Amino acid sequence: MRVDLRERLDETEAAAVTALVEAATRADAVRPLNEHAMLHLRHGGGPGARALLLYDGAALAGFAHIDPGDDGPSGELVVHPDFRGRGLGRSLLQATLDEAGGRLSLWAHGDHPAAGRLASALGFTRARSLWRMRRPLAEPLPPVRLPAGVRLRAFRPGADDEAWLKLNARAFAHHPEQGAWTADDLRLRQEEPWFEPAGFFLAVRDDPPRPVGFHWTKIHAEEGHEPVGEVYVVGVDPAEQGGGLGKALTIAGLTYLRARGLAEVMLYVDEDNPAAIGVYTALGFTRWDVDVMYRRR
Repeated sequence: MRVDLRERLDETEAAAVTALVEAATRADAVRPLNEHAMLHLRHGGGPGARALLLYDGAALAGFAHIDPGDDGPSGELVVHPDFRGRGLGRSLLQATLDEAGGRLSLWAHGDHPAAGRLASALGFTRARSLWRMRRPLAEPLPPVRLPAGVRLRAFRPGADDEAWLKLNARAFAHHPEQGAWTADDLRLRQEEPWFEPAGFFLAVRDDPPRPVGFHWTKIHAEEGHEPVGEVYVVGVDPAEQGGGLGKALTIAGLTYLRARGLAEVMLYVDEDNPAAIGVYTALGFTRWDVDVMYRRR
C-alpha cells in the first residue's frame, strides 16, 4: 500500500478516480464526493488544494481531496467497495489528517455508521449536519406572490455575473462555503452541461436597478436514472428578508421544474437553519437523508 500526493491529477488519474467514485455511488446509493470536489477533479484544484491517491499494489483503492479554508482545511475521501474492510480507510484518513496538519473538517455523505465510527476512532467529533429534503412535483403548488416593486427575470450570463456574486456574498455572509464563491466558481458551473439560464431566476428592483434575490435550479440527468430537479440555491438580500421573497422564489423555481416534466425535486439545507426548514416543510418537502461534517481541531 502507498499514498501518492498530487496538487493536480493527470487525465489517467482523474479517470481512475471518477471510476472509483461511480463504483462507490453504486454500492452506497449516495455520491461520496460533493459537487465542489468533483469540479476540482475535472478541472484541477484551486490554490492549496491537494489530492491523495491510495494504491493497493497497482490498483487505485482510495481517494481523498483537501481544500484550504479560513476555518482550517476541509476534505472528503472514498475507498473503493472492493477494498473495504481491510483498514485502508483508516490509513487514508490518517494520511489526509497528517497532510492537513492535524486539523481537518471532513464530510461524510449519507451519514453511514461506518464513517461515524472511523471518524470517532481518529478523534473527530460531529460538527454540522446538512439535510437532503425531497418533494414530489405532482402535488399542487401555491401561486408566486412577489413583494411590491419586485419582478422576476432570467439570469444573463456575463452581464449579471458581478452583481450576482455581490448579492450571493451578502445573502450568505455567514455561510462557510456558499458566501465565498468567486468568479471562477460561477464560471465553472456555467460551463457544466446542466446549466440553463432559463432556470436561474433573479428577483430585481428597478429603482435603483439591482438584484435582491435569486433561485438557481438544477436538473440531475444521470444515465440509467430518472431526472431529478434541485433547488440548487436560493438567496435573498438581507435587506429584503422577512417579506416572503424567499418563498416566492422557491415556488417560481418549483413551477419551472414541474413544467420541465420532472416528477421530483430535492434540496440541501443546514440542520441549524430552522427558518429555511420551516419554509421547505410548509411547501411539502420532507427529510430524506443527511450529510455530516466531522471536525478535528
